[in-house]
Amino acid sequence: MNLALWIGAGVLAGVALAGGISKTFVPKQRLAAVHGGGWTAGVSAGFVKTLGVLELLAAAGLILPAAVGIAPLLVPVTAACWVALMVGAMITHGRRGEAPLVLLNLVYLALALFIAWGRFGPGSFAG
Repeated sequence: MNLALWIGAGVLAGVALAGGISKTFVPKQRLAAVHGGGWTAGVSAGFVKTLGVLELLAAAGLILPAAVGIAPLLVPVTAACWVALMVGAMITHGRRGEAPLVLLNLVYLALALFIAWGRFGPGSFAG
C-alpha cells in the first residue's frame, strides 16, 4: 500500500509540476494556442499564473512533507485540495465541450482521492 501511495503521489506531483511550470512561466497567449489551453483566453493572466503557482505548491506538497518527515499530514491535505482543483478543471473543460480532458481530469481526481484516502487512513505516516 505504501509503495502504491508513493507512486501515485509521484505521478500526481509530476503532473502538477508540468502544469504549474507551464501556467506560471508560459505566456497566456501561447497557452491559449495549444490543445486544452483555450480556457485561458477567457481569464486573466494573473488567474492563470495563480493556478500555476498552486500547482507548483501541490507538486511540493505531495512529496516533500513525507520525504523530509516534517508535517507529513500535508500530503493528504494537498491531495484533497487537488481534488477540488480537478473538479474546477472538469467543470471548465465540460463547459467547453472537451470531454477527453474531462476524463483526464477525472483520472487525476481519482488518483488524488486514492492518495488522500490512503494517507489519511491505512497508509498514514502517523503509524
